[in-house]
Amino acid sequence: MKVLVTGGAGFIGSHFILALLKERSDVSVINVDQLTYAAKLEHLQAVENDDRYQFVRADVTDQRKMIQLVTEQHVDAIVHFAAESHVDRSIAHTSPFIRTNVQGTDALLQAALSGDVKRFIQVSTDEVYGTLTREDEALFTERSPLQPNNPYAASKASADLLVRAYHQTYGLPVCITRCSNNYGPHQHEEKLIPTLIKKAMNNEPLPLYGDGQNIRDWLYVEDHVQGILKVLEYGKPGEVYNIGGYNELTNQTIAEKIVEAFQLPISQIHYVEDRKGHDRRYAIQADKIERELGWKATTDFDRAFQHTIDWYVGVNR
Repeated sequence: MKVLVTGGAGFIGSHFILALLKERSDVSVINVDQLTYAAKLEHLQAVENDDRYQFVRADVTDQRKMIQLVTEQHVDAIVHFAAESHVDRSIAHTSPFIRTNVQGTDALLQAALSGDVKRFIQVSTDEVYGTLTREDEALFTERSPLQPNNPYAASKASADLLVRAYHQTYGLPVCITRCSNNYGPHQHEEKLIPTLIKKAMNNEPLPLYGDGQNIRDWLYVEDHVQGILKVLEYGKPGEVYNIGGYNELTNQTIAEKIVEAFQLPISQIHYVEDRKGHDRRYAIQADKIERELGWKATTDFDRAFQHTIDWYVGVNR
């Protein structure tokens, strides 16, 4: 099987490529990445000389290039990670998110149709569901309405709807995965956990938006990619699969764990003006993928969290 992975030099995409090539000897990978600020090929040094791996620097919005790649390389499956993903950046400048996340997805869908691709996996986010306002509110399911509250989430919801439309209209065999907040090695430093770790390493204040009580469900990146592998192999065309970690923690709790790990005073945590449209709580029900595809998050949060801290300390020495 030949798999085209977009955004494979990014955080989750690089972990996915490493796992796929490690676990499937009958698979080859084409990694398509534009190498924007959040991408690093060094994450893939372990496979850069593997005959089953090739890298192509390209923009996913270049429809002609995407069609050429898919058809000439006889691609069997596309796993689409490439995206602008930082909410703060989307609030400041919406256009790059519409271009990459919506137009780029459409270009890939056109390429998948042209190349008669047998599987298209759209890697999305729980943020498309909007926000839960209470701690006791029912978790989001695959049937929850899409109610995005920031430009990033709206761009991903738009892309998801395009993917669904290509299945309904053209019969393209698509699946959509929606994950909760990822953490682990390789994540760009603009995200919450790497930001707080870097601040703690430099003995600087750890900034938290608002009152610090926003809740996120944390999913270890290696658990996430195992879920995507299950969907790639066994997912039913046209279906959506939530992938969650069942680790709901406030941002304040995350910050407290980091100051404890670095033996800093709790006063190191500083509260700053809240982000516009800041969703209060994300939490998804992942029993569908557990029941139908046999996937379940298995990583112990505290152990993986410490491993993540250790990785950032190691690379910044």
